[in-house]
Amino acid sequence: MNDTMQELYNTVLSRKWNRTEGSYTCYLFEKGLDKILKKCGEECSEVIIAAKNGNNAETVLEISDLLYHLTVLMVNEGITLNEVNAELDKRSEKTGNLKTFHQVDKNS
Repeated sequence: MNDTMQELYNTVLSRKWNRTEGSYTCYLFEKGLDKILKKCGEECSEVIIAAKNGNNAETVLEISDLLYHLTVLMVNEGITLNEVNAELDKRSEKTGNLKTFHQVDKNS
């Protein structure tokens, strides 16, 4: 998957600097951060709905859409794929990192 994500990142990065007429990616960059964030939110909701419906094929499609829009967000904000990979690598080294949540006594 890393190579595929790198290729996607490179394509999106290229679209940011070399605008192509009719390109959806270029359209997102032209519309700016608010539009990119809106699309990320929409795609996230669509992933949830597809997964809740138990439709794996549809869930895969929606996850792919979400990853694409997150990649556009990353490029827009100057976040590299290497930065995300480094954070994921750090997290994979952790064990026993289940967060415990404290109970709040609502009567006090």
